[in-house]
Amino acid sequence: MAEKKHASPAGATTVERKSDRELVVTRTVNAPAHIVFEAWSKPELFKRWWVPKSAGLSLLSCDMDVRTGGAYRLVFRHPTSDQPMAFFGTYREVTPHKRLVWTNEESDQGAVTTVTFEEKADKTLVTLHELYPTKAALDEALAGSAEALPEQFAQLDELLAGRS
Repeated sequence: MAEKKHASPAGATTVERKSDRELVVTRTVNAPAHIVFEAWSKPELFKRWWVPKSAGLSLLSCDMDVRTGGAYRLVFRHPTSDQPMAFFGTYREVTPHKRLVWTNEESDQGAVTTVTFEEKADKTLVTLHELYPTKAALDEALAGSAEALPEQFAQLDELLAGRS
């Protein structure tokens, strides 16, 4: 049974809890799939939109080896903490312009994230699917970082507006 978490008008971000362990986020962006894929796979572009401005975080480093078997590591600093936070994992699948699958390995509660890019008439439907190991892990994500997903996708739109 699907539980709506956040839904917006057409063209905006929809965040939906699909099960006890699954979160699905969708948004249609106004750019072809190859350009959208670049924004997810090139560090110089990814770091320009991934961090929600309202979070007050600084992205200290963004290392991404976007290929099947490659790894990523993102290091953030929060203004109220002296300790940087690292998020890291491995790319399980990379199909250019179509699909990315990666692990989130910073804890044993990290999700497996799948992002698909489906082009229709020079627009791209982006679907982000996260599968968490437990209900508690998804509950924690919904109480924290998942709240920022609509803002992140809006920032992606801003970046793509200048690239298409």
